[in-house]
Amino acid sequence: MRPDGTKRFVYLALLSAVAIVLSIAESVYIGPVFFMVRIGLANIAALITIRLLGVKEMIIVNAMRVVISTLMRGLIFSSTFWISLGGVALSSLALIIMDKMGSSLMFTSMLCSITHSVGQVIVVVLFYMQPRIAVILPYLLLGSIPMGILTGITANLVLARIKPLRKDMPVKK
Repeated sequence: MRPDGTKRFVYLALLSAVAIVLSIAESVYIGPVFFMVRIGLANIAALITIRLLGVKEMIIVNAMRVVISTLMRGLIFSSTFWISLGGVALSSLALIIMDKMGSSLMFTSMLCSITHSVGQVIVVVLFYMQPRIAVILPYLLLGSIPMGILTGITANLVLARIKPLRKDMPVKK
């Protein structure tokens, strides 16, 4: 592995660890802010990863977050795992599209928060075969907007603070 490849790997491991810790901390200690809406702290790591390292690395961070955090909580392959995976998959797709379009991090974060909720509801509807559960979607979307703004602001602040480190950062591919 080239030296810049080693740096990329270290940053990838660090961002994955941050996403896992934030995911577990939010699910165990913080819980829903209101109704069933969570802040989405781990999404901050995904936003930072795609801006610093690229799409492939963001997908790795999100996959590691879902698999390892549910594994550590003893929920691997449970309904919680699949619901989380559905939300992360759809929000990752939205994040990739918005990144390719050059969208602002704030708007991207908000859209990712919305698509995460939509992905989770789709999985719940398919998993439990109860299409009526989709009636909670408007409430989730209403909560997703401020939470997306909050994570977007946080990701922007983090990216601004690590700017001095960016000169050592391997170039985004």
